[in-house]
Amino acid sequence: MNLEEILDNFSFLDDWEDRYRYLIELGRALDPLSDEAHNSANKVLGCASQVWLETTIVKDESGKPVLNLKGDSDAHIVRGLVALILAIYSGHTASEILKTDAQDLFQSLGLAAHLTPQRTNGVRSMVERIKRDAKVAEQAIA
Repeated sequence: MNLEEILDNFSFLDDWEDRYRYLIELGRALDPLSDEAHNSANKVLGCASQVWLETTIVKDESGKPVLNLKGDSDAHIVRGLVALILAIYSGHTASEILKTDAQDLFQSLGLAAHLTPQRTNGVRSMVERIKRDAKVAEQAIA
């Protein structure tokens, strides 16, 4: 599901239990991560739950690096947060990723105020990992 669809769906949900259920649905709809990708290299440190992010870098038609991301978690809500983060960043160029602030989006959706400190730290760790991968991809092309 793309980010616009997710944002539209969130706009119809006023109740936080409904929003959490929707996050869980997003997580269930994630493409599965291969067993091989559930490894220590892909594990995101700083998350209370187990989270894995797999990054594949390709070049677009102009030669810019594009990050394609897959992810997984062992916790339902966190898996939904992974799905949301992937919708924000996956398929974008490294420079776009470095300019995009997921925290702004989380604030606008009201998620920042409704996540536990542990989940907030986990989201921050995922975003930092993706941005670090984007920096590496950008430097490799330079």
